[in-house]
This record gives sequence, structure tokens and C-alpha cells, in this order.
Amino acid sequence: MEEKEIKFLEESFKKYYFDNFELIHVPERTSEREFGFQKFNSGMTRHISLKDDKELHLLFMQNIPSDVYCSNAYYSFPNLAMNEKDWKGADLIFDIDAKDLHLDCRQNHCVTKCNECNQVSNLNDHCSKCNSTKLDTKSLPCKNCIDASKKEIIKLSNILIDDLGVERNNIHVYFSGNEGFHVYVYNSQFQELGSRERAELVDYIMFRGAIPETFGMKKLKPNRSLFPKFEEKGWRGRLSKEIFGSQSKRSKIISDLISNGYLDFQKNLKNISCKIGAQVDPNVTMDIHRIFRLPGSLNSKSGLTKIFCKDLQKFDPYSEASFLNENTVEITANCPIEFKLKNKKFGPYDNEIATVPTYAAAYMICKNLATIS
Repeated sequence: MEEKEIKFLEESFKKYYFDNFELIHVPERTSEREFGFQKFNSGMTRHISLKDDKELHLLFMQNIPSDVYCSNAYYSFPNLAMNEKDWKGADLIFDIDAKDLHLDCRQNHCVTKCNECNQVSNLNDHCSKCNSTKLDTKSLPCKNCIDASKKEIIKLSNILIDDLGVERNNIHVYFSGNEGFHVYVYNSQFQELGSRERAELVDYIMFRGAIPETFGMKKLKPNRSLFPKFEEKGWRGRLSKEIFGSQSKRSKIISDLISNGYLDFQKNLKNISCKIGAQVDPNVTMDIHRIFRLPGSLNSKSGLTKIFCKDLQKFDPYSEASFLNENTVEITANCPIEFKLKNKKFGPYDNEIATVPTYAAAYMICKNLATIS
């Protein structure tokens, strides 16, 4: 990113933090957390310890960060090296990202930018101009991406509440500021779990590693009475509803399952897992030392805010998470995809000069699809 774009983003981000500091969520047990930040075109600075809001506010004003992070973990000494911090526990956090859901719509809102000649073109494995394979993929997620992510959040929440005893008011959902959501579980019995135990928890939530015997299918002499019933709790009940569809079809479908055999049932379990299991990033949940984007802070991949979702069903990130100002700026935009922010449509732009609000300019510049004219 060139100096004029960095200057524009730093000024825009600084104004946001000055005007909207009340949006930034300072987590409980602040002094036990590790904080970190990045500046535009520079690496990560971490192992920072902060006491309160005032020190956090000072960090923002002194550094004008592109991104700010906070650990899910609690430490005795958060400012020391990782092996000296003395880990106490960590909030349970799940990451649901639209890019991991393999949606068909992704082809329509992703472009590639060539690192050799800067050509922007439709999603491809080589540059349409110079044929280079050194490409960066840029995504401008659509409503379908957000809706699909919301469905995964609902599945995850239901599993946490119904199967694992988590209180609904201890589940907090945040839009990540770019392509997905972070789901935080506070005040739960899982805070002291290590990485291995969290990996097992993720397997359960994603419905991974399920075996046919759990659901009544045996290699030899399957017993019809062992197949799951509609009214059962947990995965047996969910699988029953998914496979049988209705109570009236249950008997016939069980006959078909027995007839098709054990291996076919095993294959179907794998195919069904993505339908009834919650699709989360397992590596994120397993990492007990990870630092996560701080709620209320801006995401340098979009210029949008990581923000709490008060009403998930109605939440529209491209309206509710866009806080940069309306001041107009002249840019050269090379963004072949139409997008919508604050209920206004922008693009497509074919390497052309356009005058747009700061929030739209920042969105395209953060995605490397525009420059300051």
C-alpha cells in the first residue's frame, strides 16, 4: 500500500476512534489479557498489558493502529514471553467465516489481483493479462454469505445450549468486520479446557468422527429398534430428523438403510455432517493463546467495525458496521463488482476516477481495489 493510501486510512481510522471510543469493548479481567496491534504496512506488536479504558484509549491515539487484538486467555503476566505468561484459562471462541462455507455465490463476488501487473479480473488461477499465477484473491461478500453464516451461528448456539448446557445470555455474537462472525462463550465450564479438549469439543460441534454404531447401524444383523427416534435429544435426534424427514417415513427409510448396508450408511454420515454440524474453524477454537480482533475496533481488510450483533436475524453488517464518515474523496477505482454500504450501491468501476464517501473509499482501498487520486 502506498503512502497516500496509508495516510488516508490512518486519518479516517483516527477520527473513528476519537468519535466512537464508546463502541470499543474492554473485556473483563482486562489486566490479565494480552493485547496487540498492527500498523499499516508493518508487523505485529504484542505481549502488551493494559489496566483499563484509559490505557487502551491511549494505545489507539498514540499508534493509530490498522488492527487491534486481545487474547481470549487470562494470564498472570500477560506482558511476558509466551512460555512465561502463566496461563490461567481462556474464553471459548468460535470463528465462522463465509469463505470456509464453500458457497456457490463466492464465484460472483471474488476477484483476483495480479502481483506482477496489478490486473484485476474475475476469479481465476492465472492473470488474464500477463498469465502470471502470483495472484491475491479479494472478496466482497454478499448477503447470501452473511445469511449462510447466520445459519451456522444458529446451529452452533443450539448445540451449545441444548447439548452442552451453556446459558443463552453467555453466548455473544460479533460480526468480525469482514467475512464472518466470532461467537464468544463467557462464564462457562469450558474456560479451563486445554487445546486437546477443545479439539474434541469442536469435533462434537461439527459432527465429525461419528460412527454408524452410535445411530443403530451395525455391520452384522442391524436392529431396527436401535435407530434414533424423533424425540431423542442431541445428535441422535438431529440425525433422525435429517434422515427420516417425518415420523411416517421412518420405518421405510430404516428398511432402505439396512438394505443398503453399513458402508453406505457410513458414507452418508460424512455427507450429512456439514448439514447438521456447525461449520466453525477448528484451529481458532483450539488455540488457547490466540489474540482476537478487539470488539469495536476496525478491520483493516474492509474498514468495517467488529461489532456486537444485538439481533442476529435483522443484523446487516454493511449498514450497522460501517461507521467511517460521509466526507467525499476522489479515488481511482478498479473494482469490477458492485457492492452496497449504508444502503447505497457502488461500482462496478473499471479503473476509473470516482468521488465516493470516505467509508466506500476505505472499503475499496483496504481491499486493494482503489487508490487515492
